[in-house]
Amino acid sequence: MFKKILIANRGEIALRIIRTCKEMGIQTVAVYSTADADSLHVKFADEAVCIGPPSSSESYLKIPHIIAAAEITNADAIHPGYGFLSENAKFSKICSDHGIKFIGASPEMISKMGDKATAKETMKAAGVPCVPGSEGILKDFNDCKKTAKIVGYPVMLKATAGGGGRGMRAVWSEEELLPAWEGARQESKAAFGNDDMYMEKLIEEPRHIEIQIVGDSSGKACHLSERDCSIQRRHQKLTEEVPSPFMTDELRSKMGEAAVKAAQFIKYEGAGTVEFLVDKHRNFFFMEMNTRIQVEHPITEQVIDFDLIREQILVAAGVPISGKNYLPNLHSIECRINAEDPFNGFRPSPGKITTLHAPGGHGVRLDTHVYAGYTIPPNYDSMIAKLITTAQTREEAINKMKRALDEFVIEGVKTTIPFHRALMDHPDYLKGEYTTKFMESFEMGVPEEE
Repeated sequence: MFKKILIANRGEIALRIIRTCKEMGIQTVAVYSTADADSLHVKFADEAVCIGPPSSSESYLKIPHIIAAAEITNADAIHPGYGFLSENAKFSKICSDHGIKFIGASPEMISKMGDKATAKETMKAAGVPCVPGSEGILKDFNDCKKTAKIVGYPVMLKATAGGGGRGMRAVWSEEELLPAWEGARQESKAAFGNDDMYMEKLIEEPRHIEIQIVGDSSGKACHLSERDCSIQRRHQKLTEEVPSPFMTDELRSKMGEAAVKAAQFIKYEGAGTVEFLVDKHRNFFFMEMNTRIQVEHPITEQVIDFDLIREQILVAAGVPISGKNYLPNLHSIECRINAEDPFNGFRPSPGKITTLHAPGGHGVRLDTHVYAGYTIPPNYDSMIAKLITTAQTREEAINKMKRALDEFVIEGVKTTIPFHRALMDHPDYLKGEYTTKFMESFEMGVPEEE
């Protein structure tokens, strides 16, 4: 087992990893930018190393600085969390070259599944259902136009290196194709340094349902059930739940089997997520695979009583998995609390938190790195907390979430707490009748103080 793990991340996920390491008797090293000097992950780690100024490109994405921090502290493993370098094949390889275990996928696996067009071809070979679309990367606009005619409108243009909704365009007719092609490529080039595009049939009224999987070094894999991530804004998830209110036992069995088949086909090692689009007829199609821990992993942990970070560490240390598939025996909901103003187009709201009162009670979990007096920097993702409630039924979990949101007080900055509170009363949400298009018709109204 590892003696010391460096966490190459920040905020709540860094603190989350530190907690499990401490429970396992493993020493921890936090890295931080100057903007994060007062973050809780820095305070609770056994050691902390400043790796640069606030800009991510000069700190959390600066591979030489992170490797140097690991070497001077004698860390024998690095956990990348999610985001930043968690799916960077070059970083995974450099860790290996320096004799440091990367707690995540191998460079080859990240390369194979990180490129979405390549991943789709791999999944086809594995016999996993895929959305109809282009055969790999589109060569040029003529290829794009020809493929759209074959697939049939509406289509979705996607950047092969994309993420977070960038480099994606829905196209409903041939007249819209050229501006969508040019816009998506420019956006992708600016965000990822890569303007390669591929195309898929646009699935109407889709649910976004993902299957959590774990694989070990022997090639054995299992699934830990699904998460419904359909409530999104600009392809960014806002809230998730497990089990999905759209799921049936038959569909869960088929999707779980497909996800395990995918993981075993590529001999996947570590925790990962196979993401699917599910149409209104419950046909499911492979969308992408994330070769890392997900933001929403706590709801899976809650419904099956399983520490996914611990499992990641054990698998990385060579411990085999049980191979058992898990089914949810409780209901869990996660609300992502962002420092954003939901009454003003979800505009970011960094600044100093003057007051914070955390909710508690049975079945309430709060993963956060902030506190009263903490200043939220403007340099990073706006998520500051994840509020999770767990109960015997969906109705009880929703009622618990309403109560917890009412208790949750954050002053000094705007947050998405009012949005989540409104969502918990929305009739379509209460009925479990929502798709990825839910937010297009959602209206917040006006703040109470107005």
